[in-house]
Amino acid sequence: MLNFKRNIVETSDGSKTIELQGMNEHYHSVHGALQESLHVFIKNGLQFQLDRGFRSLNVLEIGFGTGLNFLTTLKHVMHQQVSIDYVGLEAFPLPPDMLNDLGYNQHFGDECISFCKRLMSNPNEVQMASELHTKAKQIIESLDRVKLPNEYFDLIYFDAFGPRVQPEMWTLEVFLKMVETLSNGGCLVTYCAKGEVKRSLKAAGFIVESLPGPPGKREMTRALKQ
Repeated sequence: MLNFKRNIVETSDGSKTIELQGMNEHYHSVHGALQESLHVFIKNGLQFQLDRGFRSLNVLEIGFGTGLNFLTTLKHVMHQQVSIDYVGLEAFPLPPDMLNDLGYNQHFGDECISFCKRLMSNPNEVQMASELHTKAKQIIESLDRVKLPNEYFDLIYFDAFGPRVQPEMWTLEVFLKMVETLSNGGCLVTYCAKGEVKRSLKAAGFIVESLPGPPGKREMTRALKQ
């Protein structure tokens, strides 16, 4: 995947994302990158957990990418009495300067962007597994290393490339690890609503919900730990 050129493209809501040239794959929805992040990960993930009474959340993101989900999370809780510990796993970290070209400062402000750039250039602050490639085995090994001390994750943003591009990320083996790393009452949210993915989530022990999707997508998935 590293051999593919990455182009910045504008999506339907005016926010930008990255296209993997020649693969017909994007980091976020071309129907609205920002809208997708807000709908899938904030509304149906973060706010869902806050509405259930969580005020301290350990968040794991599978596929840190451009940092968009981190930025929407940061902005959402910035003026709330909420404590967030955030771990992002990313196989192919982007250069921090690419944030400038994505133009996210117009959506989040310079303070948030500066903070995100600092994190992206200092992996010890956001625990990124830069040595992680695309194998499920390495995902599992990386999770063992980054799990917060004596804690579990309360919320997982599962934002890997889709099953067509990264099928090894959507297997029963990986979802079993997701269940293991979640706290009681924890949940996983993802943009993907493929039947095979939902079946694997159920086989791993999740209670699976099909929810209305963001613009351009009929459904998304939320999976609750039993």
